[in-house]
Amino acid sequence: MPGKQLVELGKKRFKSGKREFIKFTKINEQDDFFNALETNPHAFVLGCLMDRRVPSKRAWQVPYKIKQHIGGFTIDALASVPEDEYVKIFKEYKLHVYNEDMARIFYSAIQRIRVIYKGDASQIWRDKPASAAVVYKFLEFKGCGIKIATMAANILTRQFNIPFADRYSIDISPDVHTLRVLRRTGIVPKDAKIELIIYKARELNPKFPGIIDYSCWEIGTTWCKKNNPQCSNCPIESSCGKLIANHR
Repeated sequence: MPGKQLVELGKKRFKSGKREFIKFTKINEQDDFFNALETNPHAFVLGCLMDRRVPSKRAWQVPYKIKQHIGGFTIDALASVPEDEYVKIFKEYKLHVYNEDMARIFYSAIQRIRVIYKGDASQIWRDKPASAAVVYKFLEFKGCGIKIATMAANILTRQFNIPFADRYSIDISPDVHTLRVLRRTGIVPKDAKIELIIYKARELNPKFPGIIDYSCWEIGTTWCKKNNPQCSNCPIESSCGKLIANHR
């Protein structure tokens, strides 16, 4: 079954216990910046909050470009910039599609980290918290929905290897690639909505539903592409339903 294979792929990756270097933007200098979780934890949080309605690469570049514009990236430096100035920067440099809204979300997040977390965003995931607590804390940020909150928790525990007390509340955060893989394999119907996909992932691996998230994304971006899928090279080819015509 393709669902079982996806779970096994996820477990194999997770079992290594090694921290992965994440290619958020595929630009070395920028990725070094985001992977420095100990010194730039707020960069990770801000990057997550920007990751919507635009390609991920563009979204994750926003905090780095802000750093270049204001000449620093400490919370104090970021908090000293007025909200309207962020709006101006976002609009002038077209950092996002929804520049004004995302500028205000960016500003609000900085203030929340400064006040609630005393300038240290790593307090969100410190001391082996319950997964529900981490997801909840992300949801408290302005503009953060369940997809971004679970994505953030997923990345923290799965790739940054941050210890959590459990992973029950870390759901799959399906994007267009993940949806395509799950539908083409036949794991979910071709017209499956997000809620159905989330509960299917919970059924496949109740203790950590999001464990299949990265494998789905990797397969979707590497082999199971929208056009000209490379089925013969896919790691779950042997059990895939190959419902290509059903979902392009």
